Amino acid sequence: MSKLVAFAAIQGAYNIVSKAEGKYKRALETYGGSQKLEFPNTAYFLPIIYSLTGMKVTDLDSAKKPLDFARKLLPPHVKKDCHLPFLGPLLDAGMASLFAEEIVEAIRYVEDPGFYQPEAEEPDLENGKLWLGAADDKIMRKRGVEFVDGTAPGFAAIVGAAPDTATAKKIAEEYQLKTIYVFMAANQGGTTFAEQLIQEKVQIGWNTRLVPFGPDISAAVFALGFANRAGMAFGGIQPGDFKKQLAYQKDRVFAFVNALGDVNAEWAANAAGCVNWGFPTIADTDIPEILPTGVCTYEHVVANVGHDEMPSRSIEIRGLKVNVTKVDIPLAYGPAFEGERVRKDDLYLEMGGGKTQCTELCKMAEMNEIEDGKVELIGPDVKDIKKGTRMPLGIYVQVAGRKMQPDFEPILERQIHHLINYAQGIMHIGQRDISWIRVGEPAVQKGFSLKHIGTILHAKYHQDFGSILDKVQVTLFTKKEDVDKLTTRARAEYKTRDDRVEKMTDESVETYYSCTLCQSFAPSHVCMVSPERTGLCGAYNWMDCKASFEINPTGPNQPVEKGECLDPKLGQWKGVNDFVFKASRQTVTHYNFYSLVIDPMTTCGCCECIAAVLPGCNGIMTVNRDYTGETPCGMKFTTLAGVMGGGQSSPGFVGHSKYNITQRKFVVGDGGLLRLVWLPKALKEELRDRLLRRGQEVGVPDLIDRIADETVGTTEDQVMAFLKEKDHPALKMDPIVSG
Repeated sequence: MSKLVAFAAIQGAYNIVSKAEGKYKRALETYGGSQKLEFPNTAYFLPIIYSLTGMKVTDLDSAKKPLDFARKLLPPHVKKDCHLPFLGPLLDAGMASLFAEEIVEAIRYVEDPGFYQPEAEEPDLENGKLWLGAADDKIMRKRGVEFVDGTAPGFAAIVGAAPDTATAKKIAEEYQLKTIYVFMAANQGGTTFAEQLIQEKVQIGWNTRLVPFGPDISAAVFALGFANRAGMAFGGIQPGDFKKQLAYQKDRVFAFVNALGDVNAEWAANAAGCVNWGFPTIADTDIPEILPTGVCTYEHVVANVGHDEMPSRSIEIRGLKVNVTKVDIPLAYGPAFEGERVRKDDLYLEMGGGKTQCTELCKMAEMNEIEDGKVELIGPDVKDIKKGTRMPLGIYVQVAGRKMQPDFEPILERQIHHLINYAQGIMHIGQRDISWIRVGEPAVQKGFSLKHIGTILHAKYHQDFGSILDKVQVTLFTKKEDVDKLTTRARAEYKTRDDRVEKMTDESVETYYSCTLCQSFAPSHVCMVSPERTGLCGAYNWMDCKASFEINPTGPNQPVEKGECLDPKLGQWKGVNDFVFKASRQTVTHYNFYSLVIDPMTTCGCCECIAAVLPGCNGIMTVNRDYTGETPCGMKFTTLAGVMGGGQSSPGFVGHSKYNITQRKFVVGDGGLLRLVWLPKALKEELRDRLLRRGQEVGVPDLIDRIADETVGTTEDQVMAFLKEKDHPALKMDPIVSG
């Protein structure tokens, strides 16, 4: 352990805490102790402080206790040689720094409310707003799923700036290619890594995995806070349990720091803080190293790493496993480019989007009917048109394989959206016959052809679904008559598929499927997927899970024989219980599929919606994670998720998908859809067509108009008045909660 490291970091920690105390004193004098202190639209108060100490910071008065604690954590200055290890004092100094910086950043929200953009997923550059600050809770939960399912294996916290903009772009794109998030903070030499990327016309924001948190080193708390919030939301770690939290971070959240430029004492203090998390720091300058293993899996601080090897060396030091498949196209390719937009100024070619027809169809073929790797384009290509052209497109994919089944066609077809989007400079929205594809001019300049869509689909289908298919052939149509012909055929296929899925019931199958993807974050959670209960994240239905098992027999989706039905009304089976008990590590003995009142299914932080009982209204409400307002149960989505996430079964509450609301078994054990008395207006409109159909089925055709939303009220009394006015059927049902 280097004396120099300890000296610098401890000195930096003293500086940070002293500055925070000064800022706190001025804020107290200006605003008073009752001034609200928070990161807007986030749960878990100030998350580093809350998760590690249990202290709830809600206002300036309550911030004094953790700030005093930070002062007490500061170790003595290093004045002479010490034969004891310096690591312990160093870690304390780092933690003190982070507690103080979290309070500093919370005060910034008070002093300059418009500085950060709490709900934005990308910067508002036109209005000069670059920094995003703490991730809005809906963003955290949305992105958290990517860390759970492995599409985002970790994140790089980059502090400072590269020596030039070209180097910054190269580092960022290499991390994107490796599907790793980049969280940016701090400045160096009058600029920041984020500003360098903007100069290179690189799109930044959550959608491209290049997230600009803030311009100061204190903004590093947003990255660590994100990690700790994930531990509480998905891992069910209780606030104040610092040992479990830090162990969770080391073992499950694969992150590291890249320090670019001169490392001053305050940066050193932050690096020491990150070591507590098991996150090493890799620097491009000659700073004292900490190489022995200990808190981090491998080295703690590594110096003099060249920019060309910075990403690969960082991944190696953190012990990350990253699998990247090379796709033979002239564009960068990976999940990090999925959220990239092709804006009007860069638009070269547009297909679909209501302006022309764009249709996608995947069909099973016999082995002798198709040629593997054949990609045929019938009609004009990119090289044949001028910038700004709109034209139709039909994508016809034929697959064959010994294990291929017709049921897998829609699953493979849905992948087209993601797989095309992974190409840098190509934007894909929608599916089926309402797809919309934009091609940017930079992609065309690099040599992109429409035939490359076929190249992508051939390569990725083999990589991702190689266990069920042996051949992939792609035909692309760009002539209107050909696209119209494909569209007519496709619509008939869609109807046949939909009719079959709609007719499937939980009673019609003997096998359900587990989903344990989220156990990497929520160890006791076991999602069970049936034909009439989709996965609570909204990403998996019964067919998806069936295909997933065929593709990966040892994966997270396992077949579960229902066994003896123990309760047909509530939805409980012996075979399911046995599986859940084993898969939850003997934590959960049983749960019910169709009830939120009695032993509901466990919930993790990935759920699309949360339903809650409203006893005063004799019904239930549900809220989706995109809705940030108040709800009649007295809790916002973020609070609800914090209360019941982490793999718990919480009577009175249950997580579920949006689609599940209109499935026939939705809380049928408690009275079903007729119990629904409130949901957000935007969600109601999103589900309008399906709610109208289900209303007809349950004998209340105008049920959708009898369901309250936030325009009616956000308290039970307000909702109740509306229900009485509309004569909602829930008012005539048996009490939802007995006795």
